[in-house]
Amino acid sequence: MWNTTMESNYEYTSLYDFYNEHYDSSTTPCTKGGVKKFRSHFLPTLYSLVFLLGLAGNSLVILVLFKYKRLKSMTDVYLLNLAISDLLFVFSLPFWSYYAADQWVFGDGLCKIISWIYLVGFYSGIFFIMLMSIDRYVAIVHAVLALTARTVTYGSITSLIVWVVAILASVPELIFSQSSQENNYTICKSEYPANSINWRFLSSLLVNILGLLIPSGVMTFCYSMIIKTLLYCRSEKKNKAVKMIFAVMIVFFVFWTPYNIVIFLRSLEDLGVLTDCQTSKNLDYAMQVTETLAFFHCCLNPIIYFFMGEKFKKYVKLLFKNWPVPGMLFKRCGLLNTYYTESSSSFHTQSTGDQNAL
Repeated sequence: MWNTTMESNYEYTSLYDFYNEHYDSSTTPCTKGGVKKFRSHFLPTLYSLVFLLGLAGNSLVILVLFKYKRLKSMTDVYLLNLAISDLLFVFSLPFWSYYAADQWVFGDGLCKIISWIYLVGFYSGIFFIMLMSIDRYVAIVHAVLALTARTVTYGSITSLIVWVVAILASVPELIFSQSSQENNYTICKSEYPANSINWRFLSSLLVNILGLLIPSGVMTFCYSMIIKTLLYCRSEKKNKAVKMIFAVMIVFFVFWTPYNIVIFLRSLEDLGVLTDCQTSKNLDYAMQVTETLAFFHCCLNPIIYFFMGEKFKKYVKLLFKNWPVPGMLFKRCGLLNTYYTESSSSFHTQSTGDQNAL
């Protein structure tokens, strides 16, 4: 797929434009043929896998929420919006998968739209995880306030604010992304104004602040206070709540922190702090691996809900009980032994039981 000239000159960019060939032009050019071959074999398969798992898992969450939960609490509203943002995110992956394997063939308009949709899904997904942390914090630490604050109305209003912020934060990607020709190859990347170094640095800084620093600070505070509160009241249900809290928090940090660290290091390269060719290549490899790892996060929320959320597991069993293949698998795994029909009154609670609602 790659000839020698292409390998030595062609610049591949992901949607953040972080796979550029950064090097000092006064020295020997830093060729990255190996990086591009690695990318063309590595990314398409994993992007496709994330797309399939994310599409199936988050579609299942939406189906369960509408069929059984009926959006009766703030938690339900946040879970629905998180699933929608994850779906928005994964819908862009088939385009990036083809781009990684070949070149951008979808035109300038889709270059802008797909880059923008990706970033909106990226920001909104992280913001809704942060809102769910605040929701759990209010439900457990401020139980009295939760009776009036944790309503569908407030959930809908805060969700709307999140979407507005995510869309506005992603506007530069919509403006600057464009399809262009480089060395007889069509690429899709951000074309910044004259002072492109500053724009690129500000872009990576925005991703670090909105995508990691603020959510991490909020989640750390909320979950530390939740755990402190739950430790005073020991019960099996509370223990399960703590386990789910740890699972959500650990998964978030494990999957997103490496990616944001590499983005920060790439910004140092943009500023000329890191100029070594081998360092640049290593950052390219690291970007591809950590970016794909971060992408898998959108597939994990449904898995966490199923294995650690009692009610979600029951709803899934209700949904697939009469389906031949899923029903047979559930029965073989012993998952249908505890099947029973719940009344609609058990679907909604304002107590700490919300931690196991899904």
